[in-house]
Amino acid sequence: MLDIFRAIIIGIVEGITEFLPISSTGHIDLVSQFVQISQGKAFEDMFEYVIQFGAIMAVVILYFSKLNPFSFRKSSQEKKDTWTLWFKVIVACIPSIVIGLPLNNFMDEHLHKPVVVASALIIYGIFFIIIENIYKNKTPKVTSLASIGYNTALYIGLFQALSIVPGTSRSGATILGAIILGASRYVATEFSFFLAIPTMFGVTILKVGSYLLKGHTFTGEQWAVLATGTFVSFIIAVVAIKWLLKFVQTHDFKPFGWYRIVVGIIVLIAMVWL
Repeated sequence: MLDIFRAIIIGIVEGITEFLPISSTGHIDLVSQFVQISQGKAFEDMFEYVIQFGAIMAVVILYFSKLNPFSFRKSSQEKKDTWTLWFKVIVACIPSIVIGLPLNNFMDEHLHKPVVVASALIIYGIFFIIIENIYKNKTPKVTSLASIGYNTALYIGLFQALSIVPGTSRSGATILGAIILGASRYVATEFSFFLAIPTMFGVTILKVGSYLLKGHTFTGEQWAVLATGTFVSFIIAVVAIKWLLKFVQTHDFKPFGWYRIVVGIIVLIAMVWL
């Protein structure tokens, strides 16, 4: 029963941080220093990734109409535009497959450490502040999803690949990259949502497959823990997505930059004193 409560806590953290540019993996790694699922390390490592599926489903449900190319309510042109959007998302995911997949095990084994997470939080927090200052008076060239070209989508995907380092933030890297490439904050944010669908769905399959191939199975309690964390992350992610879309219409990303820097510094201080 205690693990269910722990799953709720981690699910809340995942739901809040998956789409905000503050690093879900980094925050979960930090929270896991104090809140650990007592089902074995292999299950815990898999759990922390798989509950991201709940956050993915939040995007799918909130944007189902926009992302559904088979909708009877759409005209032929609208269906074509939807397919085009999906093709751009797929193109943007190629760098993560080519770069991230081969390095996945190495990153899990060597870089999931507080000092790495803290450093990435601080570095990208600084980047957010610098980029926002540079682009604050510039008019975005990409003001709609339709105006994202395939080359731009691929370049955004290269930025997403940077998130293999814990603490970077997948959404943060893609949003920063999209803004640098001329996208408005709103378009950059939405496109980062859509990139999460194939990216995190693939990660979920990879982690579950790896867990099973190593001879592990799921007990009834483990299924309950996994379902709880996934469901909670879904509910919280729905709220977080809606909030972020409203926020970026009237604010820039500098508050997230400062937040990242503060959290990173606190972690580094804690490492010295604890």
